[in-house]
Amino acid sequence: MSRKLFRNAHIFTPIDEGKPLAGAGQGKITELNDGAMLVRDGVIEKIGTDPSVTEGLAPDDVNEEYDLCGACVIPGFVDPHTHICFAKRREDEFGKRLAGLPYLEILKQGGGILSSVNAVKEISEEDLFLRTYDMVMKALSKGTTTIEIKSGYGLETELELKMLRVIGRIARETPLDVIATFMGAHAVPDSYKSRSDEFVDEILIKEMLPRVREQGTAEFCDVFCEEGVFSAEQSRRLLKAATAMGFGTKIHADEVNDLGGAALAAELGTTSAELLLAASEKNLRAMGRAGSIAVLLPATAYSLKKPYANGRDIVDWGVPVAIATDCNPGSCFCESVPFVFGLSVMKMNMTVNEALTASTLNAAYAVNRAKRLGSLEVGKQADFLVLDGETPVTLAYHAGSSSVSGVYKSAARVR
Repeated sequence: MSRKLFRNAHIFTPIDEGKPLAGAGQGKITELNDGAMLVRDGVIEKIGTDPSVTEGLAPDDVNEEYDLCGACVIPGFVDPHTHICFAKRREDEFGKRLAGLPYLEILKQGGGILSSVNAVKEISEEDLFLRTYDMVMKALSKGTTTIEIKSGYGLETELELKMLRVIGRIARETPLDVIATFMGAHAVPDSYKSRSDEFVDEILIKEMLPRVREQGTAEFCDVFCEEGVFSAEQSRRLLKAATAMGFGTKIHADEVNDLGGAALAAELGTTSAELLLAASEKNLRAMGRAGSIAVLLPATAYSLKKPYANGRDIVDWGVPVAIATDCNPGSCFCESVPFVFGLSVMKMNMTVNEALTASTLNAAYAVNRAKRLGSLEVGKQADFLVLDGETPVTLAYHAGSSSVSGVYKSAARVR
């Protein structure tokens, strides 16, 4: 048994109420000045003010004691939406977009998602692991202690399985908690452009899902419900099949057009719906009633020079909101939750407290980990960050920099 005592901390944390925090509840943060945590084998045994935690403790009851010198402490970040497993950056494509070249023209030149698919096809599994490992460890250095990683740059069974094996290895060989999501429905391959129903029914449902389940890496199934990709009905068929096979479900919904993806999320009770730039108030409110989490991606809007999601309204409509980096090689090459946090406050009009909940507890709910992650409470894993600042406000205030000065995973310092 190992017991660690952390003292002299200024702790800020949401409090888990057994469901994602929504509406006014999303902004409720507990603040503990002169805070302390007693951690046993990586799990919080006691947390509160220093006198309440240390009362009755004998010197021999603690193996290690740490003075955090009054620093601001928050839960570790949970990044609930990434495509961080990829083989090649698309920096040249980004430059072309900045120069005004339309995306469809970029596609004609061999860019876009299908270029990422070709890169995954050409790279060895070992090299794909090494590249992914490097990016995940950079995310860890910026405070991400739990990360969701999607496949989806395979679009063929063996390539999707290759990506998921790499993601599984990332889970085993890094300090982070890693959640794998199967997203073979990221795009329609060229060979099925006029036969998308066949791709959904014969390839995704009958071929890929059983093989993915057999491999045992992926926990969730995701689909891109958008015009030119997969329709609401196709998405419904895939997600229902995934549920029947034991997968949790997520949906990329209504990024450009309102196809009813948010309504589908409410209907099926998906764990989360993501993007949501074009989703209607009616459908978003339905998500809120169903408890489906809205995962917003402000760094993608920044990178694409598009309008930001209206986080203020979505919170006020009673929808639980999480935020994520959407780290990917095309539309958003960003592994920094502090940057996303700042954008959420400055560009989506969320309060600092709401953004803190969105990047910790609600994000943990979005990947089905809230029972042990996302807040600093008794019985939860001692994943926490030490910030260079007086309060979590520093995450928005100190622009262009990460205010994370210490990263602890299960009470062990990892950065």
